[in-house]
Amino acid sequence: MSYLMAIDAGTGSVRAVIFDTKGNQISVSQSEWTHLEEPNVPNSMSFDTKSNWILTCNCIKESLELAGLRGEDITALSATSMREGIVLYDNEGNELFAVANVDARAHKEVKFLKENFVGIEEEFYAASGQTFALGALPRIMWLKNNKPDLYEKVAHISMIGDWILFKLSGIIATDPSNGGTTGIFSLKNRDWDTAMATKIGLKDEIFPPCLEVGTLMGTVNEKASKETGLSTATKIVMGGGDVQLGSAGLGVVNEGDVAVLGGSFWQQVVNISSDTTPPKDISVRVNPHVVSGQSQAEGITFFSGLVMRWFRDAFCDMEKLEAAQRGIDTYAVLEEKAKEVPVGSYGIIPIFSDSMKYGKWYHAAPSFLNLSLDPLTCNRASMFRSLQENAAIVSGINLDKIMAFTGIKIDSIVFAGGASKGALWSQILSDVTGCKVKIPKVTEATALGAAMAAGVGAGIYKDIVDAAKELVVWDKTYEPNLENKKIYDEQKVKFEHAYKAQLKLVDEGVTTSMWKAPGL
Repeated sequence: MSYLMAIDAGTGSVRAVIFDTKGNQISVSQSEWTHLEEPNVPNSMSFDTKSNWILTCNCIKESLELAGLRGEDITALSATSMREGIVLYDNEGNELFAVANVDARAHKEVKFLKENFVGIEEEFYAASGQTFALGALPRIMWLKNNKPDLYEKVAHISMIGDWILFKLSGIIATDPSNGGTTGIFSLKNRDWDTAMATKIGLKDEIFPPCLEVGTLMGTVNEKASKETGLSTATKIVMGGGDVQLGSAGLGVVNEGDVAVLGGSFWQQVVNISSDTTPPKDISVRVNPHVVSGQSQAEGITFFSGLVMRWFRDAFCDMEKLEAAQRGIDTYAVLEEKAKEVPVGSYGIIPIFSDSMKYGKWYHAAPSFLNLSLDPLTCNRASMFRSLQENAAIVSGINLDKIMAFTGIKIDSIVFAGGASKGALWSQILSDVTGCKVKIPKVTEATALGAAMAAGVGAGIYKDIVDAAKELVVWDKTYEPNLENKKIYDEQKVKFEHAYKAQLKLVDEGVTTSMWKAPGL
């Protein structure tokens, strides 16, 4: 039997996942990784290519071992990764500089571009759907300004998923869905727009070939074979951005399809034609999809999954012990307790991620509002449920923005990622949005999407759309409780009002922003 491997380099971890050609998950190996601030470089988030490659190799080897397979059993593999994270190389392919997705070191460069090239961000956004906040141009300019010797050596650029494929095959390339998040890109042409780099005085010859997702690149090279246990006959296939491949893994491959991906960050995506011009108010981002001819309007909720991890680790030792004793996940214990909390969580308002304001994006200080001194109502269960409700509320606000810009009416949402494993969270999302929520059988949709890409490159599937039709199977469906929706509609209004007030405290220097886009 043939098997496909997906390597998923997310914000918080790397995974190697093996599927059979029917889309059944055979094994998974995962390692958490941390992106550290570079010494004396505030707001930086460096990506350690040396140690992270070792983690990646270990995951590949362990996934093979867990599946009871040999390297030659893997017909093809592909990779997906956090978008925006970039790797720069010298002419020999040695990594010179790499950053993870929310690296915000280039705030001075963003400010410089806005002040010295008036209107250029709006011009580039109209073509690429991206702003400078997470884009590659300010980061490359930072390298030029702060480490000119390194900048002079830069000969190639890729995304982090592309870096994994390069380490395996020796070939540097990218795809529209991931490369497009650099902002140096044309949505309409689905290729680099190198004139953007030229216009601001940066190198314009460092951009590698841009291949459509599912393009066969080559095979595993000898060095990588020894490091990973993979066969030199295993095909290497171009992958893509985690959100877009995750959408494909959910069957979200047609115009008008909608998904919410609940991972470290939450993304809300709606498929649109690649000819669609991004909104003039720069409220959301627009990315190339992994399906040719399509883009995705996307809202982002910052840190939703990471906030839950923080809450679990900081406050829930008792639930951890209970979970260990019962042999279940800590989040399952927390959900059991949160089910007993009334809708609205006694009015508790979490202040973490704002809804997306892509043109001028920053967050208030992390906090909980409306806490009481009554331990029967204000406790770990009610605070946990309030975080679940808030993630859904912010997602709903972002979807409202996308509906206003596209004119698309949303009545059904596909929900996946770690958050979709929670039955309570899935029902809350349905109640908040008033939409039917569908859960796929394979909740690790991003990895499945990468496996689809691998299968396309190996000739197992005709294309991504065909693969989605064949492989995506539905597990559960949640119908909205419209009485609960009325409560959440009121909670949404209160949240937006409270968040504005919290942002004022940041503006006044009283509190510290959880995250601020470079240049603000």
